[in-house]
Amino acid sequence: MDMNAIMQQAQQMQKQMATIQEELKIKTETGTAGGGMVSVTANGKNEILSIDIEQNIISSDEKEMLQDLIIAATNDALRKVKKFEKEEMSKLTGGMNIPGVSNLFS
Repeated sequence: MDMNAIMQQAQQMQKQMATIQEELKIKTETGTAGGGMVSVTANGKNEILSIDIEQNIISSDEKEMLQDLIIAATNDALRKVKKFEKEEMSKLTGGMNIPGVSNLFS
């Protein structure tokens, strides 16, 4: 294989990874729990952007349940973000698992 062609492919992949990184910064996913009573929105950088809680479940009697729902919704949002990241990486690598590449987005 031509070394020049390999270098061009590497540069192309770097540009695509930069594009994916930018997309992840603005990509958001919302996870829900309790049938939508709690929703959490996270971005592609695994940062929690917002938490929405239905008013009718806010009471001191339900504190533990509310905490559990927030955790569940947060984990749901973060799973969705990770799934999106894997899908984008798979497009870039053609489904090949290239060591170290997925770490670039964490």
